Amino acid sequence: MTTPWQINVFGVRHLSPSGAWHLRRYLDRVQPDVVMVEGLHDADELTRHLVKKGTKPPIAILAYTDSLPVRTLVYPLAVYSPEFQAILWAHENRKPIEFIDLPSDAFLALQDIEFELAEELRQEAISENDSDDISDDSENESKGTGQDKATLADGDAASQSGSYVSLYDRWAEKSGELNYDAYWERRFEHNLNEDAYRLAANQLGESLRELDVDPVRRHAENLVREAFMRRQVEKALAKGIRPEKIVAVVGAYHAPVLNGSHPAMTDEEFASLRRRASKLTLMPYSYFRLSSQSGYGAGNNAPAYFELLWETLQSDQLDTLPMKYLSSVARNYRELGTYRSTAEVIEGVRLAQTLSALKDGYCPALDDLHDAAIALLGHGERNNIAESLMRVDVGTAIGELPKGVSRTSIQEDFDRQLSRLKLDKYHTAVKQELSLDLRENRQAKTQAGAFLDLERSSFLHRLRMLTIKFAEYVPVRQDSATWAERWNLQWSPESEITLVESVLLGETVELACGYRFKQLIEAAPTIDAAALLVGDACQCNMMVAMELARQKLQHLASESSALKHIAGAAFELMQVVRYGDVRRFDTQPLVPLIEALFVQGCLALHDAANCDASAAKDLLVSIDQINRVSLEFHDRVDESLWNGKLQALSDADDRNPVLSGFACALLLERGWMSNDSLIREVSRRLSPGISADLGAGWFEGLAQRNRYGLIARQVLWEALDGYVALLDDEQFKRSLVFLRRAFGDFSPNEKRSISENLAEVWGVNSDDAKESLDGPLSAQEEAALEDLNDFDFGDV
Repeated sequence: MTTPWQINVFGVRHLSPSGAWHLRRYLDRVQPDVVMVEGLHDADELTRHLVKKGTKPPIAILAYTDSLPVRTLVYPLAVYSPEFQAILWAHENRKPIEFIDLPSDAFLALQDIEFELAEELRQEAISENDSDDISDDSENESKGTGQDKATLADGDAASQSGSYVSLYDRWAEKSGELNYDAYWERRFEHNLNEDAYRLAANQLGESLRELDVDPVRRHAENLVREAFMRRQVEKALAKGIRPEKIVAVVGAYHAPVLNGSHPAMTDEEFASLRRRASKLTLMPYSYFRLSSQSGYGAGNNAPAYFELLWETLQSDQLDTLPMKYLSSVARNYRELGTYRSTAEVIEGVRLAQTLSALKDGYCPALDDLHDAAIALLGHGERNNIAESLMRVDVGTAIGELPKGVSRTSIQEDFDRQLSRLKLDKYHTAVKQELSLDLRENRQAKTQAGAFLDLERSSFLHRLRMLTIKFAEYVPVRQDSATWAERWNLQWSPESEITLVESVLLGETVELACGYRFKQLIEAAPTIDAAALLVGDACQCNMMVAMELARQKLQHLASESSALKHIAGAAFELMQVVRYGDVRRFDTQPLVPLIEALFVQGCLALHDAANCDASAAKDLLVSIDQINRVSLEFHDRVDESLWNGKLQALSDADDRNPVLSGFACALLLERGWMSNDSLIREVSRRLSPGISADLGAGWFEGLAQRNRYGLIARQVLWEALDGYVALLDDEQFKRSLVFLRRAFGDFSPNEKRSISENLAEVWGVNSDDAKESLDGPLSAQEEAALEDLNDFDFGDV
């Protein structure tokens, strides 16, 4: 079409209450024959669901590729989004609505181009030895899992790239505001004149375009999008619709060029666009995800506040916004336990109005309200009021969609699984407890019925791996039955959101879980982290994932030397093998790996024990884990190797004394050390010639295990008493730290038994001994403890 044309263009900012409010009045006045909205062109079909009874914003249009690497676009809509109100107006007035931005397959292909260019730039930088200048973010983008999100934010960019944020902030700075949000709110959200609002939005778009120094590729993307928008307008004009009867709702950045003075995209150009096969769906959304805190960058960091602004505009009471906002903050602050008076709220409103007047504002902006709340309600400390501000700014609203609307394949699979596993009754907002018995039900008439609870468990664990919070696993005590599980089940819109997003990983729950496992296994940094994934694969009944994890384990095992990781991996795999029968899971391929890890752990023990007190805490756990593997697989592992390594550590004087004492305790517990050997070791370790750090530290390690066995050995307490009696004042002060730690978590009954032993050593009544140990300190003892305040304990 060659004739110049000029349609009615209404420039907006995405999620702008004032923009939505003015737009409704503008549409009432113009009464267009068609309403065009900047949105994914192929999402037109979804607009009918947006106006259905039962649809409750916030909601979002999700576009995603159906092949790797996964690219996504999220188009969020709140009740105060101009686009959402345009759709509602068209429905109420029986007018057609059209989305006029690029279709999703072309938009997602543009992401591919962007990431390819980013990778080329990264490779060029590496080749020039400038890799230090490459940011972690760009490197993560190029090395990621292939699942990337962009948000159609502000209606004026496909995503909020750094260049666009910089562009807007530069404009805000030129206008005397700290940020673009404050600039927009003060200049536009509080502008109650419809014509002035529309003219200002158009002028802003022109100014931003003049200021724009965006990279060529981003500028080219906008040119393509705008050419396509003009193409859609010309198609409408070709149908006989007059220009003055068309209203286009687009981002302010695009508004100045949506006219016939600029060329429209031709059919040949449209056909030449790169494409990525894509799918579209509607999904419930939440105010948290709309906020900047969720990381989606949807151009609205305080969605609940802007809904309050929308409500005051609807009721023609914008001047009441400061009172309602600060009252909500004070109310929330009271609910958190801190009282603030009505007088403080009133003074806060006055302060906010004064701050706004200093910047020629009609009404306080959110920044003004924050400053007033901090000063009056937080008494000058932001930390005091931060949580209440966040709650009132962001809110807890979660959208809803009528059942059956725009279902993804994973949602349909989820519903099928609920029905198959007879879990439908738990698909409610009421929390319910579910107890499972993973053993075979021999009274069941079918195979499916016999293992119903086992299949339920696998399904719920898959949801857990996908972070779908429908099912919350309730941990049970380690000594409880291995076949018993408890879950709390409760459905929520947030669960629906996570479920819909999981389709980016796979078409069904099982496929999505499998892909999630693949991501986690490939990213596992240590062998014990990979071993944990083997346990998860067993619980989820994902044999393929278990095999991938096993291969990763073998690879990491050849590179691992840290006892902490080796012992943790061997212990986790032991747990999987122990409970594998209950889950009907073939765990035999793991046994050779456990045997190999056991040998590695044994060989790493002595070197690892040459460590400080801080590292020794972790190694106590690791040594116990290797010992438990030895007990569980005593017929498969070389116990003599473990015996020898424990003996060497127990005898060593150049290793951490706590670990040497712990090794001695394990030897006693396993029956690998005689009483005579213990007496000799006690005499050696607790002799006056041994420093207090070494002697008392060794006893601390010894007291970690088999306490009743130690208590029964009277010779031990005689030696300990003699050891303490021979210490000088300085040695006693240092040994006190270790001895106090050693006895700190003894039970009352254990302490009484010790007092009875010491009573026999001291030749006194056991009650007198206990009173001496537990009674109040004498003045001399108090003075001795007071001296410890100035004592240098070094690194003990």
